[in-house]
Amino acid sequence: MAPNSQTGDCRRAARSCPTQRGNDELKREGPLSQYILKLYVTGKTSKAEVAIANLQRICNEDLRGEYELQIIDVLEQPQAAEDDKILATPTLLKQLPPPLRRVIGDLSDKQKVLLGLEVRPEATTPNTERRPR
Repeated sequence: MAPNSQTGDCRRAARSCPTQRGNDELKREGPLSQYILKLYVTGKTSKAEVAIANLQRICNEDLRGEYELQIIDVLEQPQAAEDDKILATPTLLKQLPPPLRRVIGDLSDKQKVLLGLEVRPEATTPNTERRPR
């Protein structure tokens, strides 16, 4: 499998390839309008698969194509995990926009994941009023 850094798509990165990101992917709307995410997993365990599925759901529903996701198996890329100081898996790491955030676990609680990553989805209620000061 070739290296796989996807923008707007939650696909598994090639396990034997180092993390790669093209500069063109970040130019679409500027580097701060896009989420750069890494999901660290250990092998093809059921816990890893649940975390991947949950993250795919969150990406599709709330990030609307404005992300780059890399899925990294710590068994195949231990140096990447060490570089990012990963102590437990699954761990989701948000690199951009700042600040760096981590969420550990199977990512089953969508609201906690969004809160932990400081992802602010667009308001879903059109009747939001702003009061003048």
